[in-house]
Amino acid sequence: MTERRCSIASTVGILSDAWAFLVIREAFFGAKRFEEFRSGLEVSRATLTDRLRRLTREGILREVSYSDTSSRVEYKLTKAGIDLYPAFMSLMQFGDRWLTSASDVPLQLIHEGCNCVSKPIVACSCCERRIVARDVSYHDGPGAGRIRIESSKRSRRTADDFMRGRPSSVSRALEVIGDRWSFLVIREAFYGAKRFDQLQAELSIASNILTDRLARLVERGVFRKRKYQSSPERFEYLLTPMGADLHGPLIMMMAWGDRWRADGSPPMLLRHETCGQFFTPTVVCNKCGEPIHAYTMKYRMRYNPAKFGGPKSGRAVPGRV
Repeated sequence: MTERRCSIASTVGILSDAWAFLVIREAFFGAKRFEEFRSGLEVSRATLTDRLRRLTREGILREVSYSDTSSRVEYKLTKAGIDLYPAFMSLMQFGDRWLTSASDVPLQLIHEGCNCVSKPIVACSCCERRIVARDVSYHDGPGAGRIRIESSKRSRRTADDFMRGRPSSVSRALEVIGDRWSFLVIREAFYGAKRFDQLQAELSIASNILTDRLARLVERGVFRKRKYQSSPERFEYLLTPMGADLHGPLIMMMAWGDRWRADGSPPMLLRHETCGQFFTPTVVCNKCGEPIHAYTMKYRMRYNPAKFGGPKSGRAVPGRV
């Protein structure tokens, strides 16, 4: 079996594992040492050890010795790890808009560049306008093609819980769409697939798994069903306004995968029809329009942080790495 070569899939391979995602999230909140991760997430030592090793192999974290008299290490975000921050911000804004009441938003972001409360948006790198899904077309890039599906990637959805630990709009977003197959079904919807057979053929997915994911995504409000044939009954699956708003997070994941996993040959090129240019999506401050970086954003927690660790306010990364 084969599937479309795609930088989104590369990023989803990391973020669709709940424990790996939670470890990265805690690293953005300042966790560095084993016990800091463990106490904040209430995770078993074996599971945490496994994810820290995996994320180190993936180049998301790096080990740094902090004791001259022992083999103890801290785990710090690498440049690739820090570069996941815009994708996290895009997922966070989706979660804030669609899955969280205004009074229950966990974090308030402050952009140091303009010293304003910021709600970051995904923008075109060429014209700097906000990106909307209907204004983007997709074209094969130099890395386009198909790859063989690894058996380990064809697993069913696990019972992992993205909602462990601190309140998080990113967690709420991933709780809805966070397994690999759901991500890829949504990706194909943006590429134009609407019908069951189209999705199954493109993804090489078992019919029972596809049925399960589509039912779940309809239930969660990402898709709506529309009958196009009565005998026998056949349905199309169309993105709702909520589903369409996932375009920003997905293309930010694509941008990360292009930069860190595509070896200079992106599988897909994005064209912004508004300005007519091929572009790289970027996350910018909605107030001043400047790009968002982890080291230029501060946060205020709107919940009691004592239970989860970390200060009441701070910065994800203290300086450039």
